[in-house]
Amino acid sequence: MGGFYAISEWIMRFSIANLYWVLFNVPIGLLLLSLLYIEESAGSALYLTVPVVALLPVMFFPATTALFAKAREWVREEEHTASSARSFVSYYKENYKTSFIGGMVFVAVWGVLIADIYYFSSRNEALMYLFMIMGILLFVWTVNYFSVAVHYDMTFFAGFKHAFLITVGSPLVFLAVALSCGVILYISLYIFPLIIPLFTGSLVAFLSFSAFYRLHRKLAG
Repeated sequence: MGGFYAISEWIMRFSIANLYWVLFNVPIGLLLLSLLYIEESAGSALYLTVPVVALLPVMFFPATTALFAKAREWVREEEHTASSARSFVSYYKENYKTSFIGGMVFVAVWGVLIADIYYFSSRNEALMYLFMIMGILLFVWTVNYFSVAVHYDMTFFAGFKHAFLITVGSPLVFLAVALSCGVILYISLYIFPLIIPLFTGSLVAFLSFSAFYRLHRKLAG
């Protein structure tokens, strides 16, 4: 009975936090869904892509930072009297400025990388695959940045650098984040999309922060 209660509690934690994360990203989600149903024309796609990109630093990065802050609670087994909604909103507001700056920088870097992949896809396949590998590195770096942002009291650039050093300096964390996120995203997008509003974000945040926190405790001695 105790095991069933514990499992139910974790399911509830993950689903509630994930739903708040989805709620804070509703405009982005609606625009992405619209992209799936528009006629295949460059003009129409660009018309919807631009606002999506513009909203990422404004909505996605602050909401994802708040989700990682909730994951930090779970990993560290912290007890909070505030409701899930109140704590999520508190984390959202508390980290908004730093996460907004982080979003601006990471979106710009991602934009350059995606443009390079698109450009070389029809000109030089070797370079295209090289940039795709760099994309995996950038993905893990982005995820690690969220963990760093919620765990340390750092300026953006200090956190940006620290997340990069973790990404390139710890192969085990790199593999743990890349593989766990890759599996979760593959299942969510191609096998069982219904878990996206309930568990996808929470699972990514929890597993990624767990890998980061194990490294943090090891280095702390």
